[in-house]
Amino acid sequence: MSDQVLERDGQLTLDIDPDRLLRRIAELARIGAEGTTGGITREGFGAADRQARAYLTQQARAAGLVSTVDAAGNIVIRSGAAGEGGDQVLMMGSHLDTVVNGGRLDGAYGVLAALEVLQTFTESGLKPVHEPVAVAFANEEGALFPQPFWGSMAVAGRLASLPQDPCDHHGRPLREALRLAGGDLNALGSAGWPAGSIAAYLELHVEQGPVLERSGSRIGVVEAITGRTVLTVEVRGTAGHSGTSPMEGRQDAMTAAARIVLAAEHLARERRLCRVMTVGRVDPYPNTPNTIAGTVRLTVDLRDTAVWRMAGAEEALRAMLRAIEVATGAEIEVVAATRSDPVSTSATLCAAIERSADGLGLPHEMLPSGAGHDAQVVADIAPIGMIFVPSLGGISHVPEEDTAPDDLVAGARVLLRTALQVACTDHEPPAGHGRPAD
Repeated sequence: MSDQVLERDGQLTLDIDPDRLLRRIAELARIGAEGTTGGITREGFGAADRQARAYLTQQARAAGLVSTVDAAGNIVIRSGAAGEGGDQVLMMGSHLDTVVNGGRLDGAYGVLAALEVLQTFTESGLKPVHEPVAVAFANEEGALFPQPFWGSMAVAGRLASLPQDPCDHHGRPLREALRLAGGDLNALGSAGWPAGSIAAYLELHVEQGPVLERSGSRIGVVEAITGRTVLTVEVRGTAGHSGTSPMEGRQDAMTAAARIVLAAEHLARERRLCRVMTVGRVDPYPNTPNTIAGTVRLTVDLRDTAVWRMAGAEEALRAMLRAIEVATGAEIEVVAATRSDPVSTSATLCAAIERSADGLGLPHEMLPSGAGHDAQVVADIAPIGMIFVPSLGGISHVPEEDTAPDDLVAGARVLLRTALQVACTDHEPPAGHGRPAD
């Protein structure tokens, strides 16, 4: 590691500004806040998401950093001296968007911690081997536009060409919303980073589960990230009057949709074909109390850490969709599918994270991630490492999502120390990225 950040006794002199980090977390949490529930709604490419993006770029500008928006809507923040660190960068970040009525830390914490680490680097005058770069990936959740991991998929080169213009859950096109965010649907290929251009990608995140809190560990070192397949299913029946249409002969799209919900539950809970399967969104039309639903659109989210189990669960689900079609007379179509494979993280980066936690005296443990993250997509083109901090009560995606302030600061300090190890050394992490988990 560079002598620029070491005291005579070998201890690091560089540190984040805890108050600045916690202030930014609190300020960002006000954007998209729901007054009645206490939750936060910043759907990707929605109005509140644009406000959050404006806040991030303002904070970066005030810190003397330079923000740009790529064609996919990703915000990339640099010191203004791009290229001084050589041909490769150290990328850090996460996402700003949330689920509907979600929490204040999922994604946002990782972005603001990355900004804090980049600002700390810049203020120190360090000349790292690999230029540190902070990124806020666009539309990770897919809450409004059902294309989760949109931004990281663009960075990994997966969106260079689209068969058709994406739309949101209400049929509104992404093109205009992306333009408002500073992106350009016609130039998505330009958002891709070539393989080898990113020395490593580090993502700091709240655990979103109970493991660290139960064990007493302050830091989680992620060894693998679950895979995720999201299917958007459209059920088409025949709308009619709920009072004058006899039960016999109905083609009720809601009835067929209910069977799909139960089928998803059965495949994961009873048949155990994958770790979890969830119907998280149901949109009936016309959605009135005295009308039989003519159309229902819903999402099925299935996850596992083995590619073959995910494929088998999806095949079984599609077979059940065909059976439900026959039984109900409704027409059922999978109209969109998004996939991210499970991946293992870099052993070299895991070791660096462990050294960072040890140097700070923070108890840590290895664990898998049950949630999907942008890191697993970036793994296509770069080695990845993930750092977890405990989630109070083990909950996330709800207004009560929280982490102790001391743990938020500790996680950012681990990110800084790990970034110093990666950015200030000539030795690159091994090219084992993109490797699916077993």
